[in-house]
Amino acid sequence: MKSLSHARIATFALLGVTVVWGSTFILIKDSITRQPPADFLATRFTIAALLLVLVRPKALKQISKETLVRGSLLGVALGGGYLAQTFGLRTAPAAVSGFITGLFVVFTPIIGGWILRRPIGRWPWVGVLLATIGLALLSLKGWSMGGGEALTVLTAVGFALHIVGLGEWSMHENAYSFAIVQLSIVSLLCWVAALPDGYQPPPDRGVWGALLFISVACTAVAFVVQTWAQALVAPTRAAVIMTMEPVFSGVFAVYVGNENMTLKMLIGGALVLLAMYLVELGPKKTWQDVTRANH
Repeated sequence: MKSLSHARIATFALLGVTVVWGSTFILIKDSITRQPPADFLATRFTIAALLLVLVRPKALKQISKETLVRGSLLGVALGGGYLAQTFGLRTAPAAVSGFITGLFVVFTPIIGGWILRRPIGRWPWVGVLLATIGLALLSLKGWSMGGGEALTVLTAVGFALHIVGLGEWSMHENAYSFAIVQLSIVSLLCWVAALPDGYQPPPDRGVWGALLFISVACTAVAFVVQTWAQALVAPTRAAVIMTMEPVFSGVFAVYVGNENMTLKMLIGGALVLLAMYLVELGPKKTWQDVTRANH
């Protein structure tokens, strides 16, 4: 009963992370029109990593060789995903890019089952199917496949690898130091991408304000919470929960950005909610839940 309670807390924590991520869509969209995307990402993840170190400098001493290696691998997957998405957006429509990125919910159980060689239950697959349909309704306004779209597929793969890796390697006792390693590696990769064209700092107070909020709440805090929560939440379930991000993005876009709410958006959001409900409350005798019970 105690572990179940902790798992539910972790589920709500992940849901809270998606709320925070969803709320930043408007801020990021505006900021990267005034600062190059790779430069924005480099600044964002550097601030986040430095903040975690400044808050708990002793966490650096808790970074074991295993944490460093595993955190670096997950940082490469996460950073590669962000960069692929950023460069893909140069030619891919934002809505199509958002849908393709959301396909990490499909790749997560596939990669998890393939790499870890564990069976996947029926209900996670039902949730994956419903979430994918919901994401399509939320995001797609037409379809085209080009270089940008193909590159964005790597984003979904990178995010799925990150989710699976966190689910397998994250533990309560190393969540903070694990997050430091991951964010530091993402920061390094973003600097490598930003420097060839010359780094351009945030141009005004508006971008700096957005960066500080996104770096603190949506990166430093959010990734520590995600790393901690995935010690208790199965990878496929975590992926379905995180498909709530475009739902919250749509809500904020309507109520803050004054965009129109359509019937298609309502149906898509409802399907994502239903997917999360089925994965969370459906039969749980799957490899993911057995894995989580062992932590």
